[in-house]
Amino acid sequence: MALVIGAGALLMTATVVAVAPRLWRIANAHEEIPVELPDFADLAQRSYVYDLSGREIASFEVENSQPIQIADVPEHVVDAFLAVEDNEFWVHHGVNVRSLFRATLSNFATEGPIQGASTITMQVVKNDYMAGFERDGRYKVLQATYAVRLEKQKTKEEILERYLNTVFFGQNSYGVGAAAETYFGKSVQELGPIEAAFLAGLVQAPSSYDPINNPERSRVRFGQVLDRLESLEMITEAERVEIDETFVLPERVRRRAERATERTYFTEALRDYLLNRSDILGDTYEERYTRLFRGGLRIQATIDPFLQGQAERARDELPANTVGIDAALTSVDVETGAIRAMVGGKGFDPGQNEVNLALAPSQTGSSIKMFILAAALQAGANPEDIIDGTHPCRLPNEGNPDEPFFEIRGGVNGGVDTLRQHTVRSINCAFARTSQIVGLNRMVDTVYRMAENPYLYEGQPAGEREPILPYASFATGGNELSTLDMASGIQSIANEGVHHEPYYVESIDDAFGNRIYTHSDAGTEVLDRNVALTTIDVMKGVLTSGTARGSLADFASRRPSFGKTGTQQSNWTAFFVGATPELATAVMVRDPDRYTPMVNIPEFVEAGVPRVQGGTFPARIWGAFNEAVALGQLGEQFEFADWDRPEAPARGPARLYLPGNECLYEIIGYEVPETVPPEDTAPPAPEGFRSPAAPPDTDPPTTDPPAPPPGTQPPETAPETVPTTTLPPRPIFGQVESGTTIPPDVLDPNAPLPSAPAEQLVQPCR
Repeated sequence: MALVIGAGALLMTATVVAVAPRLWRIANAHEEIPVELPDFADLAQRSYVYDLSGREIASFEVENSQPIQIADVPEHVVDAFLAVEDNEFWVHHGVNVRSLFRATLSNFATEGPIQGASTITMQVVKNDYMAGFERDGRYKVLQATYAVRLEKQKTKEEILERYLNTVFFGQNSYGVGAAAETYFGKSVQELGPIEAAFLAGLVQAPSSYDPINNPERSRVRFGQVLDRLESLEMITEAERVEIDETFVLPERVRRRAERATERTYFTEALRDYLLNRSDILGDTYEERYTRLFRGGLRIQATIDPFLQGQAERARDELPANTVGIDAALTSVDVETGAIRAMVGGKGFDPGQNEVNLALAPSQTGSSIKMFILAAALQAGANPEDIIDGTHPCRLPNEGNPDEPFFEIRGGVNGGVDTLRQHTVRSINCAFARTSQIVGLNRMVDTVYRMAENPYLYEGQPAGEREPILPYASFATGGNELSTLDMASGIQSIANEGVHHEPYYVESIDDAFGNRIYTHSDAGTEVLDRNVALTTIDVMKGVLTSGTARGSLADFASRRPSFGKTGTQQSNWTAFFVGATPELATAVMVRDPDRYTPMVNIPEFVEAGVPRVQGGTFPARIWGAFNEAVALGQLGEQFEFADWDRPEAPARGPARLYLPGNECLYEIIGYEVPETVPPEDTAPPAPEGFRSPAAPPDTDPPTTDPPAPPPGTQPPETAPETVPTTTLPPRPIFGQVESGTTIPPDVLDPNAPLPSAPAEQLVQPCR
């Protein structure tokens, strides 16, 4: 075997000796006509994301690359790399023929290669200028030529720095900075001489010598490196033996403690936002991808670690359950729209559970009524306006020709009452009617304007998301919205009518520290200030005396707040959407994977909730979050700022009605009964009056025989013999002009609603 090796070495040496002079002449042939090599391309760098406290919460990279300046690399690290890779780096001119011979002989004399045949300059040339070159006979000649040229254009320090920042170490690590972290969990400055030598040994064949996947081969290679250090008298024989016996090979990929981040719902949503939902990083996807994964950006995110922690703890108000029901929460800053907390479920689990429930559109139930209330008030409604909330109700469904009528049979019968009371009690028929009185197309427009965000906007391609539809089921939450959409919508109300789109990023600096982006949004007025304040005033009642009172009445007595519950008809989803003056927060509970009725789930029944509705777990989670936030911010002993009280309405209460479905009637005359009518044929009491027995003040007819108005003395000519059979004159009602439909093209938020005097008789059209 020794004879074979020796013969091989002699053959290789002879070949090299014969070819080397020609290579050298070729390499230096350019001296007469120098050709400049292009400058080094920018290094790919990892981008970092920070929360509001400055803590690193995410990094984005294609390859792990952490460039470092040569001045920051310890001398013993440089020495270790030069000893193993290129001991004569400081004296050769790019190609070291003598070293090439020596490496060849050395490698033939051992069981494996100890020294590389290429200089560090040649390796830089290979990495920077020869990617994609065919490995034919010209390859080495060109590599040597370029190496000589590079030595003329760059200093030794520049070449060494480039090498240390670009050489591959395996495990997706490029450069000594990344390798130090990957294998030892350290920075370059923290590396010891032997650790640096170990890394230098990987360069020759990173995959083969990978200590994690090929520990035996890695151990052999490390022994060769130690031999090399001993031969150069960098360590003694005794030290070599001790190191060989005690050195522990890296066993897993590591991260530096200060950079131990985990993927979360927020960081994944942020990545998607930067790549697919904004042009902050460029006009094309390729531009954005390159800048995010290779640009070395420093991204200041909006997430607040304190609020995020409280949100995650509040989510645990939902008992663990075998059905798989989960909860999501999004909370945005009322004043700016910044996303301060996002909980997409019980925990982000890469590869197992990555669905962000906070961004998943779901049926909202009655929480959508907050948009209807705001739109009605913006159109001139008064919270004390009267509307019919009697159920069951049957309403036209103009937007859906497949289902021309929409019926609501379940829920609470609200009767004829005020808009304020219908809101507090969440009366479906009242709000289904109100949404059509406002106009379903105007309602759709209102939601888009109040809740606009990167995931929901008017004109959105249907392939990206189903549009909001002007169906009669709008008022019962038939359209699907996410917690982010709902938090965005109620932010517009809580911010007194000024909408700010939810956003993830406050600012971005490039790799050189230059600020390339700063968030700025002056906001858009989507509601008049007094309309927003009136909406808040009405919706406070939901917490104090309405559908959320069981979970939030105590909180609302101490903390200014308002909101709306929402429960999908089959209990598939349940929402609570509410706000304090600082935070707009939406909570949703549902099965993430399918529509599952949340009824009689054992763990929930045990917690006193046989049927999950918006006022149960969603409201409890919302309350737990805001209670903890309030305590953390100011404590119990302080009073919290409240919104101003709204100004008085511009007009008194009126009767709102739906033209074409409801008609207006007035008394056009009186009829005196000729005989006492049987009890079962008595005329029905007119519906629609709040006090049907008290007709409005209307002049009675003066024709013969005159009929006395209600409350006046009967005529003197009235029979006196049978007083017990005398009845008051019966009013005769006639329909008056009240319109037949709501024009679908009216989108003006201020266009007035069809209304009549509060005492006006309103009946279903006949």
